[in-house]
Amino acid sequence: MSVINEIQSKIAEVAHAHGSAVVGIGRGWRFGSGTVIARDRVLTAAHHVRSEGVTVTFAEDRTASAELVGLDRDLGLALLDVDTGEVESVAWAPADAEVGIGTAVIALANPGGRGVRASLGFVAAADRGFRGPRGRQVSGALEHTATLPRGSAGGPLLDAEGALLGINALRLEGGLIVALGPGSGLRQAVERLARGEESARPFLGVAVTPAHVARRMRRAVGLPELDGLLVRGVEDESPAARAGIQRGDLIVAAAGEEVDGIDVLHQALDAAAGNGGLTLTVVRGTEERQVDVELSGAAA
Repeated sequence: MSVINEIQSKIAEVAHAHGSAVVGIGRGWRFGSGTVIARDRVLTAAHHVRSEGVTVTFAEDRTASAELVGLDRDLGLALLDVDTGEVESVAWAPADAEVGIGTAVIALANPGGRGVRASLGFVAAADRGFRGPRGRQVSGALEHTATLPRGSAGGPLLDAEGALLGINALRLEGGLIVALGPGSGLRQAVERLARGEESARPFLGVAVTPAHVARRMRRAVGLPELDGLLVRGVEDESPAARAGIQRGDLIVAAAGEEVDGIDVLHQALDAAAGNGGLTLTVVRGTEERQVDVELSGAAA
């Protein structure tokens, strides 16, 4: 058998063995993929989940309504409770599996239940960093060349034997795809969600603009230019809201460290996780003030 035939057979074998565990998420123009990782448990991308409920499409067009078990918004993951019937879940790759540049991978997807797609590729970077949905830097992701169409986020990235290495997260320019892999804490995050816990990282509950944009916006309204993150929105009932932080405030320091970028703020939040509180220095107009924020134990 030629090498091409061997590759063709391997892709078909993996797709046949695990295609039923790759499900469609959503309907209409909002659609994506999901992965059956245990009985009655489907893992998918968080942006596929909406408050009005989630429709999951299985093989042979069987549909079922799913309930949300938990969200990890930092990694962009959602765990769903849904009747998976007799579908066999995808097994995790061994914890000590070696994954590096050149590792062969097979990506599967079922965008909105429109049918299983399969693509062969190779790991292009084994420790890729990218920004998650809430702006946090996520490290340890896998960048690979197994290209798939829109709606593939939430589908599995498998090794050549069909074991689960990661969950496809986003498409990059040039056709590359980034997947949450072992190094990104994927399995630990799923285990937390299964226990009913959400992200272990504390959060403020603010949307901010970068420092260079903040300087320009302050200049435009005649305020002194300062380095910091400009608050453009505050989530209701969040730690920031309870502490009195308002839209238009400029966060210039966190725990005494100057804030010149979002990563500094995230590092301060992570460092404060154990003591439950964080002191911020904010500028409202031209007035500087100290704000003590009582942090949530988990992200929401």
